[in-house]
Amino acid sequence: MSGPILTSSRGNSFRPPICWPLMPVPDSDGRLAFPGLEASVRQRIEAVLRTSPGEQLMRPEFGAGLELLVHQPNTAEVRARAQETIREAVGAYEPRITLDGVDVAPGTDPRELLVTIAYRIRATAASGQVSATVPVGAA
Repeated sequence: MSGPILTSSRGNSFRPPICWPLMPVPDSDGRLAFPGLEASVRQRIEAVLRTSPGEQLMRPEFGAGLELLVHQPNTAEVRARAQETIREAVGAYEPRITLDGVDVAPGTDPRELLVTIAYRIRATAASGQVSATVPVGAA
C-alpha cells in the first residue's frame, strides 16, 4: 500500500472539522478563540455571500457574487436570479447545513435588496438565519 497511513490514538473516530474561522482573535492569555459550530457556519455563509466567483485562486467557482448586482435594476427577475444563485452557492459550499429558505426582497430603499437565509445545522438541528442588505441599481 502506498500513500499516507492514517494513525490516531482515537482510532477511526474523528470529529468532523468545524472549518477555518475568518479571523480568530487571541484572548487575554494569547490563545486563539476559534468559533463554535454555529458561529463557524454563519461566518462561512457570510463569506459565500461576500465573495465573487473568481476571487479565490484555488476555488474559482466559490462565492455568490452579490456585488455584481450593483448595476442591475431592482426587478423581480433580478431578485429571482439572485435567489437561485445564492441557493446554489450556499448549498455547494456549506455542506453542514440544510437550507430552509432563501428570500430576496426589495429593501426599504429602492436601491437595496434584503437577502435572508434560513437554515438548520445538520449535526445539532439548531436553526439559524443570516440577513444581508445588497446595493443594486434603482428600478
